[in-house]
Amino acid sequence: MKYILVTGGVISGIGKGIIASSVGTILKSCGLHVTAIKIDPYINIDAGTFSPYEHGEVFVLDDGGEVDLDLGNYERFLDIRLTRDNNLTTGKIYQSVINKERRGDYLGKTLGGTVGDIESMPFIEAFRQFQFKVKRDNFCNIHVSLVPQPNSTGEQKTKPTQNSVRELRGLGLSPDLIVCRCSTPLDTAVKEKISMFCHVEPEQVICIHDVSSIYRVPLLLEDQGIVDYFCGRLNLLIEMRPRKMLTKWKEMSDRSDRLLEHTSIALVGKYTKLSDSYASVIKALEHSALAINYKLEVKYIDSADLEPAALQEEPVKYHEAWQKLCRADGVLVPGGFGVRGTEGKIQAINWARRQKKPFLGVCLGMQLAVCEFARNVLGWEGKNTHTRFYDISFKSNFTHAFKVCLCYQLGGTMRLGKRRTLFKSTSSILRKLYGDAEYVDERHRHRFEVNPELKHHFEDRGFRFVGQDLEGERMEIIELEDHTYFVGVQYHPEFTSRPIKPSPPYFGLLLAASGKLQNYLQKGCRLSPRDTYSDRSGSSSPDSEISEIKFPSLA
Repeated sequence: MKYILVTGGVISGIGKGIIASSVGTILKSCGLHVTAIKIDPYINIDAGTFSPYEHGEVFVLDDGGEVDLDLGNYERFLDIRLTRDNNLTTGKIYQSVINKERRGDYLGKTLGGTVGDIESMPFIEAFRQFQFKVKRDNFCNIHVSLVPQPNSTGEQKTKPTQNSVRELRGLGLSPDLIVCRCSTPLDTAVKEKISMFCHVEPEQVICIHDVSSIYRVPLLLEDQGIVDYFCGRLNLLIEMRPRKMLTKWKEMSDRSDRLLEHTSIALVGKYTKLSDSYASVIKALEHSALAINYKLEVKYIDSADLEPAALQEEPVKYHEAWQKLCRADGVLVPGGFGVRGTEGKIQAINWARRQKKPFLGVCLGMQLAVCEFARNVLGWEGKNTHTRFYDISFKSNFTHAFKVCLCYQLGGTMRLGKRRTLFKSTSSILRKLYGDAEYVDERHRHRFEVNPELKHHFEDRGFRFVGQDLEGERMEIIELEDHTYFVGVQYHPEFTSRPIKPSPPYFGLLLAASGKLQNYLQKGCRLSPRDTYSDRSGSSSPDSEISEIKFPSLA
């Protein structure tokens, strides 16, 4: 077993997750088995209660683990499935240690204290000792640092990196590779300066400058000899043969840079001020857009700005939000929690339904599509005849349609992780997009559910529940008849989307937004040659495996 530790310095968000994912991608392409663990210093047990504005999205794993969004990068880059044990936190460690101490597992021994940063120091010290336990040939440290380039001088500054490496050395860890994040490629003189003052060879200083796509990062690392370095440093037995996996990444990156046609998706949510709040959603849209040769434009719309109240309070934002929505080629309402902005999401769904604009609702987005239909088609607004199906703790300003259509059991906890959904219709668009599968296994994160006792009212009016759980009690997928693409899913398909295997619900939305969906379905769910990775004109890849879009495994 070989261990590669990726640390970061100077600033947070430096790119440790992308660097770790890219290194893993390269090693996996060489035939090695690779996994990833993210260590977070916060004292929370997991990321489940985080605000998206504080920490970005909460990524959900197959086993229901609510984890840091970096694990999403690991899964997408490496195309693997991780578990909650792949995300360690200070809170999780402390909880385990205290529980063991209370049980008497330590047989009266004293647990030592820590010095310095109370959150991260235990992990630093653990790795300082760990490197000696597993021996030098099995442990390598990559330190990611920032090389700023002030506009006033245009000079690349090495002092932040020198200080960061000095501090790391003072804690007992010596970096084997220094990955420098910078806006432009490192000058040779700068690279040599970092080499001299950080006590590494020049070839151990790696430059990762800003690039057009994160998919180019593995290629940059490989171009700078990182495989050769690992072979020598960790005694890796790697056959130096053509690596098909990286060939696919180069093909994908080249195609991304050559895209000319555009399509736009309006993302209507409540956390739109921070794109990381919807990191996996954005990636799923990008994967699908790239698969059909389109450049994606995401129009972020704060759902509160679409509400009638905004017209009186902030009319400029109100009109700007509606202009964005009306100019978009498709509409996406992602998951979320709480009351704020709910009315605006319902307004957006209503517009998409009436204008026959391609629409995808995910989790809360699907639930609100049900509520919108109940209010504006079934005429249920104001009725309160099914109070036994909703919790009275709802805030008073929730719409009655929401109360009637959705329910959850008192005291219930979040429904998390991979669950099976059975298709109940052979004519379902989404079933065809999934390769005519009888069922799908996707990840969930929700409390509220559609009230199954009311479904016949909807289906009588063309609002079909085409996917249900194994017991037939939970409504998982909705589709609206006589619409270009009006789909809602209770699960979060974005968590299993991959760069070369786009998520079918998102793929369908992009196909519909670009006007290609009907042609795609008529051809048996195959794209024309010019719209797939098999287009060899100007292609850098001889790999025949890229010739078809590959969807996630349904097993």
